[in-house]
Parts: sequence; C-alpha cells; structure tokens
Amino acid sequence: MVTFRKAGVEDIPLIEELAWEIFPVTYKEMLSAAQIEYMMDWMYSQKNLHKQIAQDGHVYHIVYEEDAPVGYVSLEKQGEKLWHLQKIYLKSGMQGKSVGKQMFEFAVDYIRRNSPLPATMELNVNRDNTRAWHFYEHMGMHKASRGDFHIGNGYYMTDYIMAMEIG
Repeated sequence: MVTFRKAGVEDIPLIEELAWEIFPVTYKEMLSAAQIEYMMDWMYSQKNLHKQIAQDGHVYHIVYEEDAPVGYVSLEKQGEKLWHLQKIYLKSGMQGKSVGKQMFEFAVDYIRRNSPLPATMELNVNRDNTRAWHFYEHMGMHKASRGDFHIGNGYYMTDYIMAMEIG
C-alpha cells in the first residue's frame, strides 16, 4: 500500500538519503558523473533542502510502500494558479508498479485541494529522459516549451517544460 507523508525540515536527512539512492541512477546515462555530483549538492545538500522547505515554499512529501520510504514529491506554488512539480522521484526497484502514477495523481490532487481552479502544473524534464517525458504525456501533460538552463559551474539542464491544466 502506497502512502504519502508531508515532510518537514526534520525529514531533510531522509530526503537527502533517498536522493542519493535515486538521482544518480536516474541520470547516469544522461549526465556526466561530475554534473550529477554538482547537481546533488545544488539540489540535495542539507543546506539547500532546508532553504527549499523553510524559505522557498517547496512542499515535500515522502512516499512509502508499506513502511519503507521509496520516493518523494515536491511542489512549489509559483503564482496564484501556477504550480511547479519540482521533484518526483522513485526508487528504480519500484518503477513499473503504478507507484509513479500514484505519485503523479497525488501531486495533481494536492494542487486541486490547495489552489483556486483552474490551475496549471508545470515540470521540467530532461530532453534525453524519453521514458519520463513519455510517462508525463501519458498522464495528460504536453510539451509547452523547451529550454537550456545554466545551473552554474558550466553545466546546463536541457529540458522540456511540460504543462497540464488542472480543473
């Protein structure tokens, strides 16, 4: 049984641990080891996770299968009716078991409960991550635009920005 629990700053070590288990595996075929290391610090150091949760308004939820944490979802409200699905990551051993679908549906439902409707949900997905963007298209999103975003240290995120209207 999949459950979701809202995370607080006390959960930062768990989010960091999950990220180290999930993120490098997800991107090992798309990004260099050096860029993965840089991005892990940029997004998942305890300092940066604390800033995201305490200052930037990211709302994290830890995803559990039975009692074991298997992933996380993070949403950020960016306008009255605009939300960004910042992170949606699941351990590789859990993929293909409908947990990702449940995580996505959880994010949509969270927006429905916490925003005036209609609203828009956007997310960035690496253009080389065909499995992910096909999943998002299957879930009802479309490619709204694309961008090359400089993230520092000479690295770029080359993404599709996908969007979905939520009513």
